[in-house]
Parts: sequence; structure tokens; C-alpha cells
Amino acid sequence: MSSKTPIPQLAYVLHSRPYRETSALVDFLTPQGRLRAVLRSARGKAGTLARPFVPLEIEFRGRGELKNVGRMESAGISTWLNGEALFSGLYLNELLIRLLPAEDPHPSIFHHYAATLLALAEGRPLEPLLRAFEWRLLDDLGYGFSLSLDIHGEPVEADGLYRLQVDAGLERVWLQQPGLFHGEQLHAMAEADWSAPGALLAAKRLMRQALAVHLAGKPLASRELFRKP
Repeated sequence: MSSKTPIPQLAYVLHSRPYRETSALVDFLTPQGRLRAVLRSARGKAGTLARPFVPLEIEFRGRGELKNVGRMESAGISTWLNGEALFSGLYLNELLIRLLPAEDPHPSIFHHYAATLLALAEGRPLEPLLRAFEWRLLDDLGYGFSLSLDIHGEPVEADGLYRLQVDAGLERVWLQQPGLFHGEQLHAMAEADWSAPGALLAAKRLMRQALAVHLAGKPLASRELFRKP
């Protein structure tokens, strides 16, 4: 019986580490999900191609969870990121490795990732891009929640105070306490109106709270890059 010819897939490298003598173990993002594969001769031409933020076309071989990289070619112009844009790209990669289940197709995440890389390379403001990607990732994985309705189905009031009940949504509270969100800030987030006072900072807090439970208490190493002088 002849084996099926592998169908080439678009892919980006999320992370790579040495494996055995001359190979590398690579996590790829594809429209079919996150795939882990062995890249042979990683110190040669293939290893030069297998860098983060480079669009690739790859034939993956094998049926198990650990696949092998067959043919691999560049599939477009590499995205060059520098400074905080580079740190942001590494942050996206780490988020995907930590949250995206292996071999679970999410084509919309793949395409949003590619678009976000291009926007980072163009020098667009980082914070709105990161918040939009975090929100899309949570929503696509089934962890999203409404910014316009609370957990009881009531409209979020501009003058109200709310807290996030993770995996449930926003709950209105009547006493001031740490970590709350103002309704007007939530309205701005829902409209992606980042000119509203405090909206971006509140969105960053909200996404950290929403992501924390899915990171199982283990901090993201890439966040430390933003703190270094």
C-alpha cells in the first residue's frame, strides 16, 4: 500500500531547541494547530530557514504527535522585528505554546497571528495589537466573555464597577475594591476605542486576569523582557 503524499502547510516557528546531535525539536504554528516536529540537519540550510517570524511552507511526515519535517521552503517575506516589537512577537509565540492545544485546528488564530506580525513590523502601536491578539486567542479557544453584558445578562453600565469572574464573565459589584473595572472602560474596550482615558491600561489588567488561570500560575518568561532596561 502506498503512503499518502504529505500536503504542504503554511507554518511559523514558535520555538526551537536542540535535539540529539544535529537535529532540532520545533514547535510550529499552522492553520491546523500547533505541531511539534523533528527538523533534521538543523545546522544546515533548513536550520537557517527555521527561525521565528518567517512564513514557511512545510510537508510534515508521520502520524504520531511528534512529526518529521520533510520539504520546507520560504513562503513569503520574513518579518523583521526589533526592540519591543521583537519582545512582543516572542510574547505571542510563548502564549501560543502555553495555551494552544497540540493539533487542534484554529485557522483564524493562524491568520490573526500573521497579520499581527506584519502590524508589529510596520511599527504600529504595540499595546492595542497585543490586547486584540490576547482577546482573539481567548475567544477562539472558548474562554471569551462579553464586555457589554454581565454574567446575569444585564447591560454593563458606564457608571458601574465590575470584576471578572474567570470563565464566567463580568459581575457588577457595589463596593470599591482592588482589581475592579469601570463600566466606561469596558465600553471602550468593546469598541476598541483606545483613545478613552484608562482603557488600554484596564484592558491589560483584564487580559492578565483572564489569562492567568489558563497559565496555571506559571509566569510568562517573555514578559520579563519588557522589564529589562
